[in-house]
Amino acid sequence: MPKAAYPALHLFIAGEWIGAESRESEPVIDPATGETLGQLPHATPADLDRAVAAAADGFKRWRATSVIERAAVLRHAATLIRERIETDAVTLTLEQGKPLAQAKAELYSSADWFEWYAEEARRNYGRLIPGRTPGATLRVAKEPVGVVAAFTPWNFPASQAARKLAPALAVGCSCIIKPSEETPGAALALVRALDDAGLPKGVVNVVFGVPADVSTHLMAAPEVRKVSFTGSTAIGKVIARQASEGLKRVTLELGGHGPVVVFDDIDIDWAAKLSATAKLRNAGQVCTSPTRFLVQKKVHGRFVEALTAAMAATKVGDGLDPATEMGPLINARRVESVAALVEDAKAQGAAVLTGGERIGNAGAFFKPTVLADAPLSARVMNEEPFGPIALIRVFEEPEEAIAEANRLPYGLAAYAFTRDSARAELIRRDIESGLVGLNTYAVTWPETPFGGVKDSGYGSEGGSEGLEAYLVTKFVSEA
Repeated sequence: MPKAAYPALHLFIAGEWIGAESRESEPVIDPATGETLGQLPHATPADLDRAVAAAADGFKRWRATSVIERAAVLRHAATLIRERIETDAVTLTLEQGKPLAQAKAELYSSADWFEWYAEEARRNYGRLIPGRTPGATLRVAKEPVGVVAAFTPWNFPASQAARKLAPALAVGCSCIIKPSEETPGAALALVRALDDAGLPKGVVNVVFGVPADVSTHLMAAPEVRKVSFTGSTAIGKVIARQASEGLKRVTLELGGHGPVVVFDDIDIDWAAKLSATAKLRNAGQVCTSPTRFLVQKKVHGRFVEALTAAMAATKVGDGLDPATEMGPLINARRVESVAALVEDAKAQGAAVLTGGERIGNAGAFFKPTVLADAPLSARVMNEEPFGPIALIRVFEEPEEAIAEANRLPYGLAAYAFTRDSARAELIRRDIESGLVGLNTYAVTWPETPFGGVKDSGYGSEGGSEGLEAYLVTKFVSEA
């Protein structure tokens, strides 16, 4: 099918859109075809210094802007994002691969983040505390932390940018954001909406480059007071160490290995169909993706059959094809990584019930895969697959499933399916996870906190908790 146009790519520094003509650049690749979509400019060290200076100056002006005016800009940006969805969703699908319907849903969600925080910032209240002596006033104020460095991943390039920019801007912070170099267009579309909505120049700056070089440069800047990172656990630990040297506040949203406990008192066909859809969303490249399906013995066979059938029937193809239900992985490296996990599991005795191999030679396509009885020593049982792999194991007693669910150092999202109140309470109480879905895979909205425990990170995005991440507390005692 003929490809739609992909936009020219830019840096955005101090209100200036800077193209690739006078900078070192790298190609952005369409994962469905392997073709080059465009050239992405890299920021020079001087560009990064300019971005920091612009953000520091922008912070002074933006924090002094009334919350009503800040909210108006965010709401206007949300409106523009919705108006431009038809075009921007194509950009997102071209660079990331996900089906067009999922790209549109992500952009609608991004608009929701800006709109919700536009309202929530108006409830950023301090408080007065009764003084101990006559006439004394004890005042607590919540103030913006300062310049924010935000690092976002390629799997949700629009919504991950929105969930960092929206609360930071709402409370009066300025931002330097480095989206993924593999999916720059969607994040730039959000920033263009903010710019067109009247955000003052310098309040948001967008840079790209060699990730380690950019992060090291920004983290060393004393003007940067807050860091928000979404990505792998390994890189998150590096970010945390770098931030600690400057005592910068950090929010880390890292990897997961989502367990799903399937009890024997639920509708198996319904749970299996829902599970296949959730597993294959964004080709399984989701930090909250359900991965380890722990199924009670009585219904194990039925669930395996139903999940395998649903996964095998999924239409895989170019995300711009309306018939596509699952697009490609982000690049050839991910295909190789997922294939290696499957081969390791097979060598250790796991059974491949469907999939287990790449599709064709063009594009980064991999078949939806179900592995049964992979031993705990298999890599895929311990490493986040970040691909379309579902692992199925059997259990008999609930405590056995809880133990396996908590075995790994990850603790981002966990799920369970049961209609029994006692079993549900066991899951709520004993599962070690920042997010828990009971009879649902929906665990994130702008108004709810999102974050993990253990090696899945710390801090929350979303909800009033997400607003707090960009605030500092000031106490004033007045006699």
